[in-house]
Amino acid sequence: MLLSVNTFVSLDGVMQGPGNPDEDRSGGFDRGGWLVPHASTHTNEVVEGWFREADAFLFGRTSFGLLGGYWPKVTEPDNLIATKLNTLPKYVVSSTLTDDEADWRPTTVLRADLVDEVRRLKELPGKELQVHGSWRLVQTLHQAGLVDVYRLLQYPVIVGTGKRLFPDGTTPATFATVEESSHVLPGGVVSLTLKPTSLGALSAGAYTVDEGRSTTVLN
Repeated sequence: MLLSVNTFVSLDGVMQGPGNPDEDRSGGFDRGGWLVPHASTHTNEVVEGWFREADAFLFGRTSFGLLGGYWPKVTEPDNLIATKLNTLPKYVVSSTLTDDEADWRPTTVLRADLVDEVRRLKELPGKELQVHGSWRLVQTLHQAGLVDVYRLLQYPVIVGTGKRLFPDGTTPATFATVEESSHVLPGGVVSLTLKPTSLGALSAGAYTVDEGRSTTVLN
C-alpha cells in the first residue's frame, strides 16, 4: 500500500482544529472551526475522492479518539466517508491505549517501533494506507521518509497560531505536483497532490547578471 497523508491546512500551514472550536484545544488553541465557513460541495467531492483510494487507516491516538467519537454516529448508508472509516482496518499508534479502549472496530493498536510497524503495513495488499489529521504522527512519518503522497486542501485563511503541517525544524524536502489532481476550487480553496522527490537536502541556485542579462544559475 502507498502511505498517503490527507489533511486540511490554512495559508500559514496550520492543520489544528479545522472542523470544530472544541476539536483540539491543546496548547491553548482557541481558533478551531476555521475550515467550516469555506466548506462546499466542491471540497466534499475532493475529500470523497481521497477516501475512495483508502484500504486502511493509520492514526495517532488523539485523532483516533476524535474521529472515533464522531463517525460511528454517522449511519446513513450512502455516506462514503463514514462507510470507509467504520468498516476498513484502522491502526492507531499508542503505548497506553488498551485493546478494550480501541473499540472503533476493526482496530489494531501499534505498540512496537513505529517506523518498523509502518513499513510492515505498507507491505500489505491494497491501494492506500491513509493518515488523516494525526499531527505528531505525520511529523514522524515525514522525518522517516515514509510518506508517498500528500493530499492537501489549503483554505484561504490565516489562522495565526497552532500546529503546522511542517513546523520549524522539519527535515527539508522537495515535491512534485500531480497536475491532474491539483487545482483551485470555486471559492478559492486549493486542492494539491504532492509526491516527495527528495528528503534531507534542497537544490538551490542564484540569480546573477551576466553581460547585462538576468541569468539563473543552478548549483
